Amino acid sequence: MIRTPRPDERRRVTRRRPSLGACTLAVTGAALLLGLVVAPEAAVQGQPQRLMYLHVPSAWTAFLCFGAVALCSIAQLLRRPGSWGEIAQAAAEVGVVTTGLTLAEGSLWAHASWGVWWAWDPRLVSTAVLFVSYVAYLALRALPSAVVPARAAAWVGLGSAFEIVIVHFSVIWWRTLHQGPTLLQPSLSPPPIASMMLVALLVALVASTLGAIWYVRARVAVLVVDQATPQAARQLVMERSR
Repeated sequence: MIRTPRPDERRRVTRRRPSLGACTLAVTGAALLLGLVVAPEAAVQGQPQRLMYLHVPSAWTAFLCFGAVALCSIAQLLRRPGSWGEIAQAAAEVGVVTTGLTLAEGSLWAHASWGVWWAWDPRLVSTAVLFVSYVAYLALRALPSAVVPARAAAWVGLGSAFEIVIVHFSVIWWRTLHQGPTLLQPSLSPPPIASMMLVALLVALVASTLGAIWYVRARVAVLVVDQATPQAARQLVMERSR
């Protein structure tokens, strides 16, 4: 039986471990300082290159979250006990938002570098397909289980993860306007950027990862209460508020 939790139950469940949120804010502030002030200006692209400190972390977070969806979907299909569906939904929500940001930031960067807002480039098109796939996944998750069983949504979440591989290797498999990988190069050679740029980028990646973990944990707590019976919900609220 699904029931709507009271507002006080939602607030008490999400009011937990504020240290992670504080740590996320601190690292995000450091990332902004490093990316906007400390890191040197790119010799060729100039100031527009600073979009990298937003664009790459957004893409990384999307990949990370969609990978989590795939793992949780496997656990669902294997009928493992746990809140795998709720974790997958929360991770997919973050992944969809960060993929949308990746496309928007990439469009700004493309206009500054290529003079166009959009190009039918393999990297751009495959990223757009990835975005639509997980929007569809969330739409399936939103439907009642009597209409779309949870296992059906899990299959979509698992199958869509293969698109991550296509997006990442699209700049290697096909001729593309998009630059090749900066960090995860097939040759495992050192990143071809200045050391301070690399530091700023790595800190931004940590900030985006912490932010995703913070949101997923808080969102899962709410989703679990939403799905619980009144007695179970009260027990969860008591445990979370200790």
